[in-house]
Amino acid sequence: MINELLIATLETLYMTFISGLIAVIVGLPLGIALYILSKSDKKISKITYGILDAIVNIIRSIPFIILIILLIPLAKLLIGTIIGPNYAIVSLSIAAIPFMARLSENSFNNLTSGLWDTSISMGLTNSQFITKILIPETAAETISNITLMLINLITYTAIAGTVGAGGLGSMAINYGYQRFRADVLFADVIILIILTQIIQIAGTKISNSLRK
Repeated sequence: MINELLIATLETLYMTFISGLIAVIVGLPLGIALYILSKSDKKISKITYGILDAIVNIIRSIPFIILIILLIPLAKLLIGTIIGPNYAIVSLSIAAIPFMARLSENSFNNLTSGLWDTSISMGLTNSQFITKILIPETAAETISNITLMLINLITYTAIAGTVGAGGLGSMAINYGYQRFRADVLFADVIILIILTQIIQIAGTKISNSLRK
């Protein structure tokens, strides 16, 4: 059983960090795009922002367990299977991308409006503003956002385990619940708490160091 717990923990970590990496790679630029588009006075920018904003809100409003079921055809197309950690990564990533994008946009909106006005008066392009002002000024908040997203993903992996994704959630259902093994359930919960605390502590330390 200890060996099974170790494998389940590694699967949970694998699903969490791979989907988290995908969410950062796609979600952070999406958050930047939402912020820049919201600042533009051009009609096309406002229309594009409205479309992206609606897509983000729609995906975020779907409960994760339902999202997994809706994405079964896509996961099968991309991965070739509807079980295992790789299958779950598809749903986890799609759930995490809009979450990361919205967190990033909110962090950017918390910047003083003077930074945007100053960049315009200095003649900075959007890419210069993003690389020289936006990202550096919000680096600490971005780490906090990533930390929150990873913690949410750990919860999502447990939910994904109920539909054959593997990991600690699957073990809790298959061994703990169905076989009436309270010790397995307790062990799964303890491991999930430990993983969450490690990620939270590490994220807080990195964020605080960037603020200094």
